[in-house]
Amino acid sequence: MTKILIVNPNTTASMTATIATAARAVAALGTEIEAVTSAMGPASIEGFYDEAFAVPGLIEALLGATDADAGIIACFDDTGLDAARTAARFPVVGICEAALVTAGQIAKRIGVVTTLPRSIVPLEELVRRYGFAERAAVTACDVAVLDIEKPGSGAKQKLQAEIARALDKGAEAIVLGCAGMADLAHELSVQFGVPVVDGVAAAVKQAEALAGLKLTTSRRGSYASPVAKPYSGLLQKFAPRS
Repeated sequence: MTKILIVNPNTTASMTATIATAARAVAALGTEIEAVTSAMGPASIEGFYDEAFAVPGLIEALLGATDADAGIIACFDDTGLDAARTAARFPVVGICEAALVTAGQIAKRIGVVTTLPRSIVPLEELVRRYGFAERAAVTACDVAVLDIEKPGSGAKQKLQAEIARALDKGAEAIVLGCAGMADLAHELSVQFGVPVVDGVAAAVKQAEALAGLKLTTSRRGSYASPVAKPYSGLLQKFAPRS
């Protein structure tokens, strides 16, 4: 049995439920999915400011997992990924990195369609960091994260229109740039006749692979355990102990 912990680093429980359903749909027989919602932070993560305040809740959820074999951060910003890999005792997968790696194996030119325009630059920086700057273009469908699951918002239609534009510009595969879109990937793939990659599903398969290979995060160098020291104020409980 492999247990994968998925942390939604925003505090919207209904989005966690969508993420969990998408994850369980692709999980292998014998994989247990536990999806949790951050206990503190923003209702949605839209830009650098929200991301900064989502990290403590994410780390708290990871540190509280005692029996997970791998973890997934279910935000396309890969919120707090480096800190999470440093803190967690198991390997941690970010859904943006997982989606790009997966899409890169089946297409040369990738269209990443995210939510609001303000998210384009943070995701472009991740695309560059992961080595896909020459292959992936980031665009936005101008939909707020919380509107994705709001009836009557027109979110799905705006997403479809932006996917069509990305394909017109030469994209060969689409990556959905928000965890809240996780349940739409198959339908959109059928509609447009191209691979549509959901980062949650991609991350589940990569987390299963890491757990199956019995690989965990290197503690040499970059992801070495944090140095013990006091933290002050509201962050006191996050102080590294060893």
